[in-house]
Amino acid sequence: MSSRFISHFISRGLSRLLGFRPSLGLAIILFLGLALRLWHLDSKPLWLDEVLTALFTMGRSYQDVPLDQFFPLSALDRVFTVQPGLSCPEITHRLATESVHPPLFFCLVYGWLDWLQPENWVWGIRMLPVLFGVAGVAAIYRLNRIAFSRRSGLAAAGLMAVSPFAVYLSQEARHYTLPMLLITLSLTALVQMQQDILHQKPRVAIWLSWIVLNLIGLYTHYFCLLAWIAQVAALSGWMVRQVQSLRLRDGLTWLAANFGVAIGYLPWLPTLMNHFSRPETDWLIPYKPDWLDRVEPLYRTLVGWTLMVIALPVEEQPEPLVIGLGVLMLGFMIWLGWQLARGWRDRWQQADSRSGLVLIASFTGWIVLQFFAIIYLLDKDLTVVPRYHFIYYPAVCALLGACLVPVQPSSGAPIQKLVRSPLTWVLLAGVISSFCVVNGLVFQKSYFPDRVAAQLAFDSSQPLAVVMTYRSPQEVALGLSFALELQKYEERAIRFAFLDRSSGYQQAWDALKQIPQPLMPPLNLWIFASPGMRTKDYPQRLTLLAPPTEETRPRMRCLVDPDRFDRVGFPYQLFRCQPIKRQN
Repeated sequence: MSSRFISHFISRGLSRLLGFRPSLGLAIILFLGLALRLWHLDSKPLWLDEVLTALFTMGRSYQDVPLDQFFPLSALDRVFTVQPGLSCPEITHRLATESVHPPLFFCLVYGWLDWLQPENWVWGIRMLPVLFGVAGVAAIYRLNRIAFSRRSGLAAAGLMAVSPFAVYLSQEARHYTLPMLLITLSLTALVQMQQDILHQKPRVAIWLSWIVLNLIGLYTHYFCLLAWIAQVAALSGWMVRQVQSLRLRDGLTWLAANFGVAIGYLPWLPTLMNHFSRPETDWLIPYKPDWLDRVEPLYRTLVGWTLMVIALPVEEQPEPLVIGLGVLMLGFMIWLGWQLARGWRDRWQQADSRSGLVLIASFTGWIVLQFFAIIYLLDKDLTVVPRYHFIYYPAVCALLGACLVPVQPSSGAPIQKLVRSPLTWVLLAGVISSFCVVNGLVFQKSYFPDRVAAQLAFDSSQPLAVVMTYRSPQEVALGLSFALELQKYEERAIRFAFLDRSSGYQQAWDALKQIPQPLMPPLNLWIFASPGMRTKDYPQRLTLLAPPTEETRPRMRCLVDPDRFDRVGFPYQLFRCQPIKRQN
């Protein structure tokens, strides 16, 4: 078979592939996005925030967790079981008093789990965010199709389908993909409203849908408040520039639409104000901030943008690999920035695309501006974790899709066009990055519950007792994430306990002396404490109750092991326990 024939065969095949109908192309993209998001969906450990989601979406609260006692890990099966017969108002009340989140996502997941009754509840609780994530891919296609073109819609959908950032958020049992979907849909409605104003053909259904979508978003995630403000600022700014051709009716309708959103959110406003004053968000405040803490949000924002398109494994890797992959990602982003500048210039020359570009870019800019206002005026660094950029990620994806697709199709053979297209290389980077995400190499779980559990269970010859001291519900959730991973070592004799230290550590040490536990010495005792604790800050010796005999309940002496101390955010120290020998 000649090389000319092979070349002709590939060229014809690619020509037919590139010429497929948009509906078929979107179906392929959606299938790819779904496959990536389902890959290893339940294999990664649940971390602190996902445990909180599980508790509230199953109708549970912290009162359902066994506290101040040693319990077998099998007790967790009762904690993480859907409590039947609850209503959304009941779940809402628990969230309002025990958490700092709006209720809608949690009510939806509760209904989903109650209907699905999955055998694997971890898979079940992560599945709904996956479906919202895939729906977001379809929604971004719709947004770019209306704002720019079908080809831009397919490009944006492809970028979101393989984006490591979007895949990561879709595999989290958290309320990120639902607000992303809602924001994408509300931006679509906003673009249609802009076009209605331009063509002086208002459609009431579009304006009403924008109100409803924003209200649903506000009851889903508090960051949707930033998105609503950004939409108001973006369209209002555009209307001001169009003031000469603007009709009074358009301005009044826009004012009425925003008044409708505000009125619809009034019932939740007191709860919002209460949540803002709660201490659960204090972890965003820098500890003893200095000039470096003021600079870090700037480059962390650039890192967040980078992770939207390329994310290579640089976490917990050898330094040479970190440097090499970091330089590669930096070079890729510099190249991408140059490509986007060229694409923006070409797209800007198209009069029918200019309004959409201005609106979506303005929305993005207003979100980023609000981020920095919160960081520098309220001293809460939202860039500490990349996932918070989800609130404007759909707009970034839409702009990428618009700027990476040439306005005029280029000439040449299909293979040449594929190789020359920057979109091809961005999609390839996304596929590779998403492969790293689903295999746990990128966006690794906070506090590494699986690694911590493996360290706790390092000695298979000894029974294991684990104590998590706590003074907040978040620390209980963190302990539950470790306990869930310890269930994988079910062949071991393991007991877990949560001990209150809200009045100081002496409270926990005194309780430890009195709590019954069924494990016979010798045993390993691990104790989690608060950040900043070291081996020297722990008691060098503790007393623990042993299982009772016919005559009495003996005790065991637990001595600190100075060679077995570690920390993953929270420190944990090993004590080796031996029976106290009776003296005749």
